[in-house]
Amino acid sequence: MADTPLALLRAHARHAPWNARGLAAHVTALVDSAGVRPTNASARAAPSARAVRFYVANNLMDRPDGVGTSATYNYRHFLQLLAIKLRQREGSTLEGIKKEMKDTTGDALERRVAQSLAPVLLTGRPGAAELDDESPSSWRRVPVAEGIELHLRSDSPAAREDTVVALREAIRSALGRSGA
Repeated sequence: MADTPLALLRAHARHAPWNARGLAAHVTALVDSAGVRPTNASARAAPSARAVRFYVANNLMDRPDGVGTSATYNYRHFLQLLAIKLRQREGSTLEGIKKEMKDTTGDALERRVAQSLAPVLLTGRPGAAELDDESPSSWRRVPVAEGIELHLRSDSPAAREDTVVALREAIRSALGRSGA
């Protein structure tokens, strides 16, 4: 097999940079398909933009480039957010995760996340749905901006309404448009 979990994880870097919602939506799609569920009752499986900002404010994640609505998050932020969700699944507290993240290099973080997500990365889930199922009932068309629409499988985690809103906003932001 030519693709390793590490290479497949690195392929997500092409989607960067993200705004907070876009980062949360991208990580949500990945953790949903991986079945990540935290054992800590106070933690949520799916991160939100608010959670991303909370993690940054509490030094669990690096500060983004820019401030306010122009803040952008890169591949390292993506890895940090995935690592937080994976460690919460294993029962770690945020304080424990914070200590670990402080001492972890980027390469070690990337390897740990790739190893944890290897089964889902190697099976081809998540990501964009393949275009092999052309039945109209299995696809959801989501208008993003004039002349641009997303095509999502209706059964995919990305088709959830909050994820669709985040994807739409991220694409509009990247295009420099405010509405459709």
